[in-house]
Amino acid sequence: MPTRFLSDEQRRRYGRYAGEPTEEQLDRYFHLDEADRAIVGRLRGEHNRLGFALQLGTVRFLGTFLDDPADVPPSVLATMAGQLGLPRLPGLDGYRHGRQRWRHVALIRDRHGYRDFTLDGRGRFRLTRWLYALCWAGDDRPSLLIDRATAWLVGNKVLLPGISTIERLVAQIRHRAAHRAWRILAGALTPEQRQHVEALLDAGRPEPSMTFERLRAAPTRRSPTELIRSLERLDAIRARTIRPAIPEGFPPALVLRPLRTARAAGRPGALAGAAPDRHARRPPPHPRGGRSGRRARAVRGPRGRGHR
Repeated sequence: MPTRFLSDEQRRRYGRYAGEPTEEQLDRYFHLDEADRAIVGRLRGEHNRLGFALQLGTVRFLGTFLDDPADVPPSVLATMAGQLGLPRLPGLDGYRHGRQRWRHVALIRDRHGYRDFTLDGRGRFRLTRWLYALCWAGDDRPSLLIDRATAWLVGNKVLLPGISTIERLVAQIRHRAAHRAWRILAGALTPEQRQHVEALLDAGRPEPSMTFERLRAAPTRRSPTELIRSLERLDAIRARTIRPAIPEGFPPALVLRPLRTARAAGRPGALAGAAPDRHARRPPPHPRGGRSGRRARAVRGPRGRGHR
């Protein structure tokens, strides 16, 4: 089960400024209201006041505290300095390497309710349920799920964990959703249909013309003989058409997911290896959550909905 989905550049940008925020973002995330100004007003020194304001705006915008609190775009620095009424920017070297910045981190977390991902079980449970719903609806692209997870964490004041933690969570959710989809689709087949499918996907059969890969092969020459072969292949495909009774409410996008699996592998026979084995080990548990209780049910998805 792959757990690395992002490129090196995408991993580098995770939890960091990727450029100048827009005017709308500056107004939304970097505005200091009266309560913020009251806290800042009690701090001594311009460098402390500016440093606190930068950390507050950064965690609102990025969902994390930077290793260097002064490593912000110029527009962020100018916006905060203007709101604090600073005629010139104070030096932040002392703040960057001092202890006061860590006291400000604790103060911001306490006053504004920011929580650690690893310690917030309820937040992880809600995020897992939400991502599973997106994945089950057919929107299971890893990069998109990671972007959605990051936005959810920022909006719900949960501090971003390491990127590897998010990638593992997304991988486990996708694995469980795919396992559930395979189980439902396989359960919809009759014993006779199951035998036909296994025969079509068995590339080692003594009758290669009966396999799926052989039936889907396109004509290679323009000739009457090739045309006759194509028509015979079409008749064979029609004779072997399998129409399982898809359960009511099963997402249509998940029916196409096995086709994407075969295309990604470059051969339809990969479907045989992609289907979960009944005797294989169970998928790994949700991080820090175990297989039992609400967290395990969150990853498996609600029972009895859409696939009865």
